Amino acid sequence: SQVIDATSLGWGTRVKGFIACFAIGCLFSLLGSCLLWVPKKGLVLFAVFYTLGNIASIGSTLFLMGPMKQLKRMFEPTRLIATIVMLLCLILTLCSAFWWSKRGLVLLFCILQFFALAWYSISFIPFAR
Repeated sequence: SQVIDATSLGWGTRVKGFIACFAIGCLFSLLGSCLLWVPKKGLVLFAVFYTLGNIASIGSTLFLMGPMKQLKRMFEPTRLIATIVMLLCLILTLCSAFWWSKRGLVLLFCILQFFALAWYSISFIPFAR
């Protein structure tokens, strides 16, 4: 009820926004995986699209909870480490692709990004951590 009062979007609109944003996130991640095989720039494209896909997937929950509640819950003591690791992996993936140009690090951070996002997502399930 607090979420409904805090936003001007109706429940149906928020669910549609969640689905659309999550679908875009999945599409970007899949597109990034396909772009991995492009010669020369494939790894950078993969890192960018995979990271944008994960950001869009995380952002999709903003439609359901609202931005402030999402941010507060992200930094609760029970999931603070998971949030920091996940955000750090997102940043390090892009840094290794653009500035360091280390192919091995890009792949390592993408793998870590996957596990960090899974750990972060599981932290929202009661009794799963």
